[in-house]
Amino acid sequence: MSSAHDRIRSCVDGLFEDQVGFLTHLVRFRSLRNEEAEAQGFIEAELRRRDFDVSRFRTDASRIGHHPAFSPATVGYDTSWNIVGRRKGRVAGGRSLAFNSHVDVVPAGSADRWSHPPFQPFRDGDWLYGRGAGDMKAGLVASIFALDAIAQAGLSLRGDVQVQSVVEEEITGNGAATAFALGHTADAVVSPEPTGEKLVRANSGVLKFRLATKGRPAHPMEPAAGQSAIDLMMRLITHLRTLERRWIVEGRQKRRFKDIDNPVSLTIGTIAGGDWIASIPSDCVVEGRIGFYPGEDPRGRAAEFEAFVNDIKAGDALFSGENLVTLSWVGVMHAGYELAEGTDAEACLQAAHARVHDGRPLESHVMPCYLDAAIFAVHGNIPALVYGPIAENIHGIDERVDLSSLKRVTKALALFAADWCGIEEA
Repeated sequence: MSSAHDRIRSCVDGLFEDQVGFLTHLVRFRSLRNEEAEAQGFIEAELRRRDFDVSRFRTDASRIGHHPAFSPATVGYDTSWNIVGRRKGRVAGGRSLAFNSHVDVVPAGSADRWSHPPFQPFRDGDWLYGRGAGDMKAGLVASIFALDAIAQAGLSLRGDVQVQSVVEEEITGNGAATAFALGHTADAVVSPEPTGEKLVRANSGVLKFRLATKGRPAHPMEPAAGQSAIDLMMRLITHLRTLERRWIVEGRQKRRFKDIDNPVSLTIGTIAGGDWIASIPSDCVVEGRIGFYPGEDPRGRAAEFEAFVNDIKAGDALFSGENLVTLSWVGVMHAGYELAEGTDAEACLQAAHARVHDGRPLESHVMPCYLDAAIFAVHGNIPALVYGPIAENIHGIDERVDLSSLKRVTKALALFAADWCGIEEA
């Protein structure tokens, strides 16, 4: 086996410049929400070229509200394509593996603040810059080239393997939920998110919401006649910080989360309000997210959030008397998970990581955010290993991925696949 491992690692080295070129091309696609089709077409063509059997399917809006893996959504899914490439193993009954990655990215924000345009990837030494370079197109490409390296080494996997490229991870998780609901599962799932070459031991559950406030518009010469919807929203957010602090305190009793300063992270991500510079604003809308802990029912946490907002409306005189606050759910409403210790899948990844890192053990940590791996872990009880390269500024300005780290991760993924599924000479 050590000879096979050496051949695989050597092939990763030999293919790596092609891998960087592939990643660079993929980052050029503006795969924002509902704009992923072109990028997915590229992935589909590349998987077909590699002789994968490819399934192409839309995110399934019809299951929302009926299947527990799905979260609320407010957009249509006519162009929301997911891609799964499957390659059958050479031996019936071999252990199967699915690499799950998302191709969707968050908006780049103010492009003029980037060192280079966000969708024109730029290589500077060991770093590749671009929106989505780290989160998580590098991981998606690593999974493809890990399998390429195995094939180029003259080896075949004994078990079935999948490459999943899904959408909607950054907002609802409904792409992965659709893949799961359609039966695209395996004995182990690996998601190469940018984890700094560490294993994710647990992630938080997440709720995404929209809040709207209604003011009374008026001319600024008579401000007492009006009420600012923006001021009301600021007051509402201040109230919500009380709920955030309460949920943070609960985390001090959670083994995995007790040392994280803010595992809940109430985040107001967007805001829009007012319609004229010299009018007291009539309306204000924000969208945001808040986290909670593994093992908890997301709908129970949503009900608690709703009750808190209702208490504000009843207890704060500025909100009483009229329906001045509206709450709706607009994205992820999903539980977190904890990766059980001692699984064969984790042991296999630990061994692969150690081979690449000269014996250094695999570290683990907690990510207090949503991960698509939770779909498979929570609803399928499947070992879901989240492990990927070093990246910086994800969701920020000048997002970038460390290419040396990406090469190491590609080697670890290839060795993991070889050991988990088993290999034989092609």
